[in-house]
Amino acid sequence: MGDLTTQKSADMISLLHGKDGNLSIPKPFERDIFLFDTYIAGTSHIEGIDKISKSLTDGERLSFLRETDNPYDKNAIRIQTETGQKLGYVPKKDNVVFSRLMDAGKSLFGKIDSMEFEGKWLQIYIKIYLHE
Repeated sequence: MGDLTTQKSADMISLLHGKDGNLSIPKPFERDIFLFDTYIAGTSHIEGIDKISKSLTDGERLSFLRETDNPYDKNAIRIQTETGQKLGYVPKKDNVVFSRLMDAGKSLFGKIDSMEFEGKWLQIYIKIYLHE
């Protein structure tokens, strides 16, 4: 009987360990909710974007970070790869509601939908999601 209890406890502990050994307790109704289609603004200002684009893939998850101290846009949302490579921003015309959601503690992220070069300018189309 002791072996059974020990085995179940060990399985439960291994089930709850997530990435990097951190404890990860699954939420019963956790999901990603699609919100909006847009593109990444400012890719032409990213040094080496043509080289960076070769490592990007359709469906790749992108992180969103608020830049409340951005001098050009108080609602700025920086978009970067999961490894921290800056790609640009949510367009200013689209970011008011998303910045308010993020400021209220909601978790937003993007996924690459498609990419195309127009001359030297890389157009990256994304889908924005709310992780709930």
